[in-house]
Amino acid sequence: MADANTLSSHTGTHPFCPQASKTHLSLFERFARRASTLAGKPAAFFSALAIVIVWLATGPIFGFTDTWQLIINTGTTIITFLMVFLLQHSQNRDTLALQVKLADLIIAVKGANNKLATAEDMSERELAELHASYARKAHQTLERLEAKRRREARAPALDRRQPPRAS
Repeated sequence: MADANTLSSHTGTHPFCPQASKTHLSLFERFARRASTLAGKPAAFFSALAIVIVWLATGPIFGFTDTWQLIINTGTTIITFLMVFLLQHSQNRDTLALQVKLADLIIAVKGANNKLATAEDMSERELAELHASYARKAHQTLERLEAKRRREARAPALDRRQPPRAS
């Protein structure tokens, strides 16, 4: 695993101080992070709910016209359209960060299959085959553990049935 000195030499900041490392982010990255954070807050939900309530309350004033309906439809469509890109950016970044962290752990563990550190680069077919292989291994391991538990559960009962040995 990389140590703090190695990481900080790459970013120019301390790796465990996220505020310090934000200076190298692009304008879009800073905006996307902030927008994603704000969109996930309860205040954002309640603000959106308030807008819908105000819109509904104005229905009788405007006679529930097509224009009145078009206002909410247009607004929600635009916001949804833009949020898709912001959220996808955040998800891509978070997924990549998670892959890097997992790769570091896989590589650091002695005996681990280092090929798994780059599993995200495999084809769908390769991933399906790998999944099936690990599912078989997991099933075999589970069977062995259950057999061992059954043997251990029977062992004390067998010990009690045996007469004590004469010394």
